[in-house]
Amino acid sequence: MKQFFALLTATLLATSLAGTADGAARSKRRARPVELVWCVETVGGEPVESRQGDEPINPASVVKVATSLWALERLGPDFRFETRFFVRGRVDRERRTLQGDLVVQGSGDPDFHSENGFLVAQALNEMGVERITGAVIVNQHFWMGWENGSAGREPDPIKRGVLMASRLRQALDPRRWDRGTKASWHDFAERRALPASHPGRVVVLGGVGTDGDTTQGEMLVVHRSQALAEVLRRFNCYSNNDIERVAADLGPMHDLTELVTARCEAQPDVVQLETASGLGSNRLTPRLIVRLLREFRQTCQRLGVPLESVLPVAGCDPGTVTHFFPLLANGPNTTSVIGKTGTLTNTDGGVAVLAGYARTARGEFVFCVAVPNAAGRLRGARRAEEQWVLDFLGRNGGGQPYTCASPLPASDAGANIILLGDDVLPPLGAPDVSKPSSAAPVN
Repeated sequence: MKQFFALLTATLLATSLAGTADGAARSKRRARPVELVWCVETVGGEPVESRQGDEPINPASVVKVATSLWALERLGPDFRFETRFFVRGRVDRERRTLQGDLVVQGSGDPDFHSENGFLVAQALNEMGVERITGAVIVNQHFWMGWENGSAGREPDPIKRGVLMASRLRQALDPRRWDRGTKASWHDFAERRALPASHPGRVVVLGGVGTDGDTTQGEMLVVHRSQALAEVLRRFNCYSNNDIERVAADLGPMHDLTELVTARCEAQPDVVQLETASGLGSNRLTPRLIVRLLREFRQTCQRLGVPLESVLPVAGCDPGTVTHFFPLLANGPNTTSVIGKTGTLTNTDGGVAVLAGYARTARGEFVFCVAVPNAAGRLRGARRAEEQWVLDFLGRNGGGQPYTCASPLPASDAGANIILLGDDVLPPLGAPDVSKPSSAAPVN
């Protein structure tokens, strides 16, 4: 018996010591300092300093800058996405009933939410529709709400369409609202000085469906998104991966890769872009990221778009830059950085990136600072990046403020509704030959 207890005691002691050793090893791994890489140039392209600036890294969500460049050059900053609502059946205006289906022809509006659905409900009410006996039928270019890009997207297009149609049906009918939709309505009503107790209401009796480019009928309503520049600003501020929707109709990823390669004067095969959001395994060097930012600004200037109205300013805008880098958002250096964050938790060993423009007493600089292999220590990586930027600002006389853009708008703020009735617009993508007097904008 004594031998048994002695053996048990020795086993427990060994286990305890092993656990202590494992804990110490884990603590040592956690304490391992992060390793920064960076590149800084003047706005004119003169090198300032770098560390491993030509070594490829995963740029994560900084890829969204490339996607924004692509979209602005292809579509222009004032482009608006249209979503068209048709009657498949007839409208009994005396009974305020659509006898048939409401057919929704989306054109890829990437930022359509419950608030936009509220606008549509009000418009349908104005057109004499409060009840639909059929279903809400959407095509595969109608998106509503967030999906987290390719990471969360339903791969089956039919299931995805049904999900989007269900979200629209919910937004149209207050009886179906959940807590989040109710909160969105109250914010919407307050912003627009509407009576919160009287939302628009369209009851859909026949459920939902999707059948692609479905047969159209009489067009009742057109919803036009806010301008593309504002849409991109919202995606960049929150680093939302559904910016992939913007890229969906611009072309294959090969086209974006070629654009970045040409504009940044990169060697063949150095630029590797897998997604338009930064999810997955993408490759750029810190120096190429700096060149990309410079090219992006030049495009914005050519199009008459201030950089701070497309990318977030730390201390001005909500979202990742202000949230992740509080010492840049507050204090003596507030609003001196226009930047884009990038974060991957596990892909390629994890990465944290901050890239953008820094305004100092000695001039303006373009920079990229990153921590590769940041999995499990992203918070420490961001602190190190923030301190690097603060030190750089300090060496150059301190930060100087950028001008804040107007407050970041909600998705419906710049959208508008066109009531059509019996008037018909041309098919999506065709020249608009409708008479200006035939459409009545309702903001």
